[in-house]
Amino acid sequence: MPSTPSSPAAVSRTDVLLIDDSVADLRLLMELMTLRDLRLSVALDAERGYQQALLLRPGLILLDVHMPGMDGFSLCRRLKAEASLRSIPVIFLTAATDLAERLEGFAVGGVDYIAKPFEEQEVVARVGVHLQRAAPRVSPPDEYLPPGTEASAAEDRTREAILVAGAQQLLRDTLANPPELERLARLLGTNRRQLNDAFQARCGQPVFGWLRDERLRQAHALVSQTTTPFTQIGERLGYSSAANFAKAFRLRYGCAPSELRARLQALCAPE
Repeated sequence: MPSTPSSPAAVSRTDVLLIDDSVADLRLLMELMTLRDLRLSVALDAERGYQQALLLRPGLILLDVHMPGMDGFSLCRRLKAEASLRSIPVIFLTAATDLAERLEGFAVGGVDYIAKPFEEQEVVARVGVHLQRAAPRVSPPDEYLPPGTEASAAEDRTREAILVAGAQQLLRDTLANPPELERLARLLGTNRRQLNDAFQARCGQPVFGWLRDERLRQAHALVSQTTTPFTQIGERLGYSSAANFAKAFRLRYGCAPSELRARLQALCAPE
């Protein structure tokens, strides 16, 4: 499959992209990352993880090996085939102890493994080492803070991460007709300013900027992987007309939906 047509990348402060279909594992990893004051994003499947990697250019990817659909090894190959992503270090997450599987992970481009169930100190240590090796993306140490302030700040970051994850799930469930920002904030027990601030900190953009990008990520997957009519895709994702859908798609991916699908069909056609 050809690389996605190039477009200006969004400015991102994402340090770690977590890709895992286990909500429990993601929750634990999110808590550990926020305790280190790392900016993070999450994805529950490989395709969504790939699209977020393209958009955010994270400093490090933590990738589950065993996921439904595309597994972690296949996704890693895809990441390494994309010029703009191949330098991002990938750490595999797995409960397997099989040597052959671990060797396969290194063969496809992984730099390390973290075993499940997680040992918190090991996760923090390995993530810190590989972020330092890749690029110094983590903010410099804060100035002196009074005792107890660090714990309070860590709790705030954990709540912030959970708030963003909850909002993202609600928005994915209502893509065609999402709630207004005020109502979305009330549903999550916060206010619109705090919600937007959380998205700016975690995603580098406001709530509805993230929603726009999520619609386009899903649009790319539906156009490239299904035969769903473009009108239905646009309606499903909340575009007011087929023309608006095609325009937004072209601006992001550099070609019309019909062009991308035709190109992919031609590549897959038997010779």
